[in-house]
Amino acid sequence: MTAVASVDTSVRRGGVRALWAGNPGAVVQRGLIAARSSSWAVVLSGFFEPVFYLASMGIGLGKLIGDVQTSQGVEVSYAAFIAPALLAVSAMNGAIYDSTWNVFFKLNYGKLYEGMLSTSLGPLDVALGEILYALLRGLLYATGFMIIMQVLGLNLAWTAVLAIPAVLLIAFGFASLGMAVTSYMKTFQHMDWINFVLLPMFLFSATFYPITVYPGWVQQIVMALPLWHGVELIRGLTTGVLHAGMLWHVLYYAVMIGVGLVFTTKRLRALFLD
Repeated sequence: MTAVASVDTSVRRGGVRALWAGNPGAVVQRGLIAARSSSWAVVLSGFFEPVFYLASMGIGLGKLIGDVQTSQGVEVSYAAFIAPALLAVSAMNGAIYDSTWNVFFKLNYGKLYEGMLSTSLGPLDVALGEILYALLRGLLYATGFMIIMQVLGLNLAWTAVLAIPAVLLIAFGFASLGMAVTSYMKTFQHMDWINFVLLPMFLFSATFYPITVYPGWVQQIVMALPLWHGVELIRGLTTGVLHAGMLWHVLYYAVMIGVGLVFTTKRLRALFLD
């Protein structure tokens, strides 16, 4: 038994096997099983929030505003302008909720990751599994909202179908970075910083009005925010206005995903293995 224990320790300390066992699906499966006992009213609340915004502002306020010009100079109805932004927000909220609050509880109170990492799973399995589970929630919200957009005639081009994989990319980016940040938080009071960051992004990332209304220096700050890149990416797809600059939005989220996975993996290993 002593020999076996020493071999396991040596495997954990170095090499790819110390980080990755190739089984993030086990973490996803555990999350799905646990979700059966969850309150579905709480889950659905994240879906209805952007729907209410669309109904009250896109349809209601849109009657007073009329058409709005996108960043590419194309005029669309106000509802068609804010709907793709709310779709990006829906994906962000779904991914962030599972990768922050749920992860915080499992990490600091449920002690679930300590148990997972005592098995053959590595920290990258746990990180990727939790992020993929959060991705499912973001996809659920986004798919339902896309159906509502289609019914209301707010998808103005066939390229809107590409908004679904774009939403997955956005959710993946926020979930990865959200879990990385959460792994460093120690108390529930620290979690208030999540809302402190999300609320300004939601309000100022060209969600409800074009970015051109801001002074130039404010526009530069807004364009550095991750949600703005998601809003512009999905808005281009749903309106059919495609351009080469959209590749920068994709690259932005690819970097978010990479940074989030690296920091989460290192943090989990430092907490439970080293």
